[in-house]
Amino acid sequence: MYEQIERNIRKSWVLLALFILLILGLGYVFGEAYALGYVGLAAAAVLAGGSAWAAYYYSDRIVLSISKARPARHEEYPFLHNTVEGLALAAGLPPPRIYVIEDSAPNAFAAGRDPAHAVIAVTTGLLEKLNRLELEGVLAHEMAHIQHFDIRLSTLVVVLVGTVALLSDWFWRSMRYGGRRRSRSGASGVLGAAALLLAVFAPIIASLIRLAISRQREYLADVGGALLSRYPEGLASALAKLDADPDPLEVANKATAHLYIVNPLKEWGGRVNALFNTHPPIEERIRRLRSM
Repeated sequence: MYEQIERNIRKSWVLLALFILLILGLGYVFGEAYALGYVGLAAAAVLAGGSAWAAYYYSDRIVLSISKARPARHEEYPFLHNTVEGLALAAGLPPPRIYVIEDSAPNAFAAGRDPAHAVIAVTTGLLEKLNRLELEGVLAHEMAHIQHFDIRLSTLVVVLVGTVALLSDWFWRSMRYGGRRRSRSGASGVLGAAALLLAVFAPIIASLIRLAISRQREYLADVGGALLSRYPEGLASALAKLDADPDPLEVANKATAHLYIVNPLKEWGGRVNALFNTHPPIEERIRRLRSM
């Protein structure tokens, strides 16, 4: 278990470093293409930092609002509260706030900027369709996300994807409204071509990096959840049920799909299509859990 945790942490931070380099590279190349020098690099850094600051403090509120989640009262869901509090104690963390989403599809997610400001949201379908050991496995998975600061990393990665998209959009708008003349006078043909290629492919590359990070953190949370609950089969059985459940999650969308324990949107098989999936294959996650 500990070897898998270390391996996934290394891969996640390497991917995040590539993300940041991509943004800085975009800022530099676009700046050179418009004869701005390092101003473009500085602008990219400021844009990324400002977006990250805003998302850092308000991401949980935004996600809860989008998901139509409401606070779960202790008297209404005593087992849910008791289980979360027990897992938080085992993890050495303050208990997160608990929310419920009125939806028959079984699913759950964690959000927030750190363990002291974390939330866990579960659907009513999850509470109705899983037994207690399976529910504990899912909650342990979400608690592991909080313990590993995945909630902060996920927020940061989403912001970085948005920054790449904004920079690419800025380049295309500049080209459309008079930027061609400035770019020809201020940049070599090589830099101009590089800027065009980056504007086209950078958003795609950024999305692939975000999805790769998401898949690695899911593997890590599976292992962390198994460590917290001391019962990997509970989570493995829960994942099998969630994967087989036919009910769609009505409040899900592409912006929040990566947060859930299983993707509420349809994912595709095959090696190429797998690059665009937010989650690793359920079969592989179950296999890893049952091999522990």
